[in-house]
Amino acid sequence: MGMTITEKIIAAHAGEPVEPGQLAWVKLDLVLVNDITAPLAINEMQKWDMDEVFDPEKIAMIPDHFVPNKDIKSAEQAKQMRQFARRHAIKHYYEVGRMGIEHALLPELGLVLPGELVIGADSHTCTYGALGAFATGVGSTDAAAAMILGETWLKVPESMKVVYLGRAGRWVTGKDLMLATIGKIGVDGALYRALEFTGEAISALSMDGRFSMANMAIEAGAKNGIFAPDRSTCEYVSERASRKYDVYQSDAAAEYADVVEIDVSTLEPQVAFPHLPSNTRAVSESTHVSIDQVVIGSCTNGRIEDMRVAASVLKGRSVHPYVRAIVIPATQAIYLQALREGIIESLIQAGAVVSTPTCGPCLGGYMGVLADGERCVATTNRNFVGRMGHPKSEVYLAGPAVAAASAVLGRIASPEEVVGCEN
Repeated sequence: MGMTITEKIIAAHAGEPVEPGQLAWVKLDLVLVNDITAPLAINEMQKWDMDEVFDPEKIAMIPDHFVPNKDIKSAEQAKQMRQFARRHAIKHYYEVGRMGIEHALLPELGLVLPGELVIGADSHTCTYGALGAFATGVGSTDAAAAMILGETWLKVPESMKVVYLGRAGRWVTGKDLMLATIGKIGVDGALYRALEFTGEAISALSMDGRFSMANMAIEAGAKNGIFAPDRSTCEYVSERASRKYDVYQSDAAAEYADVVEIDVSTLEPQVAFPHLPSNTRAVSESTHVSIDQVVIGSCTNGRIEDMRVAASVLKGRSVHPYVRAIVIPATQAIYLQALREGIIESLIQAGAVVSTPTCGPCLGGYMGVLADGERCVATTNRNFVGRMGHPKSEVYLAGPAVAAASAVLGRIASPEEVVGCEN
């Protein structure tokens, strides 16, 4: 019987063959925590009277949720992680000024490579599946044990294949493909499954688009999202890798619990209405919704491609006078590249505000919390009740082109309404 890419990676780290449903004890290549989850993990280690880590070079500690610190509590959380990192000489601790949103920063620095097995105390750790790695989120207690042992257990997920057929239109990105997928299968459609992305449209998709899709695998209930490495992957990794890695592919005879096909050739940019990522509609069916705020950023869509798309819509135009447009590059390197390309200037001239890298408003932290009744178009990954602020606020998920166009018109808008047929 053949094996999927997910099964092969788990088997390699378990040191034995595996099959779906099996409990496997696996060695870890990296353990990730952030300024919210690290203090919880550190507290657990203290309860266990454990103060040693398995390898200070295989733990990443990224302050990104509430930094630069928004209040005293967040400052204390960041301080606790900072002191732990110093005490244990954690190599991959990145302070304000060098940090970025964790799920953009780690791939950018080459800290995750194809074929590796990574866990993180953050649900969107599944982002790294874009590189052909097995990556999944865990709780802080599991992260604490993993930082001590360098190993963990997991149940081998059955795999579900999604095949994307056809060629996507100009404004259709990885975010749109993923929103369409979640809209089709539901928020529990891939529950505890490995969501494997393939097909003609995936081969043509940029790495930034793939990161967006893998990032939101958890919004379909998946254990992980994963892409088989190809030329685009190898080009991305070759610029960053400083160690050897293994590339895995699914066997032709691999078995899948389900196979879903999606034709992207007629797909419009998507909008997920409140209060679930599965509540999706085509942008042409969404233009009646007036808005108060736009957020372009997050671990889903804060990469350079997203900044370029937003700027291409906003350049030479103005943000609607009744709309707040907030742009957050995901890392310092992305911020610098956007500066070099004139993107930041275009955004600011249009009336947007540009923030230092932070998760910020995505989880209702700061830098754009919503008031009662306010509506926001966001390139983030969740639109649950109260996710970005007041329980009676509303978040509409979309890609950067729709978000930027909406900022201009003051309502949900297609980019074609703003730029027309411009090249």
